[in-house]
Amino acid sequence: MPSISPIELQQRLGSDSPPVLLDVREPEEHAFCSLPGSRLAPLSEIHERLGELEDWREKDVVVYCHHGIRSAHAIGLLRAAGFQRLSNLTGGIERWSVEVDPSVPRY
Repeated sequence: MPSISPIELQQRLGSDSPPVLLDVREPEEHAFCSLPGSRLAPLSEIHERLGELEDWREKDVVVYCHHGIRSAHAIGLLRAAGFQRLSNLTGGIERWSVEVDPSVPRY
């Protein structure tokens, strides 16, 4: 499964063709902290919300969660639904906070 480090993601977000961000954590986690511009679709609801993600089918999508485990599961489900351009944020938002943006609260 393709993965992307927080530093690589930061660089890609500043590029001419940034990826879109999919947060698969729960709503209360997303409300506490999230990456700017990310779309929330909790892992527990991913099957029901595939239609909401249809406009992302041809885009580069970086999927993230707290540490990278739920996002890995979500990528498997999305691949089975035909999404191909998916990357997992290594270490999740936790590692993003440590390596890129310490203003993002840790939990």
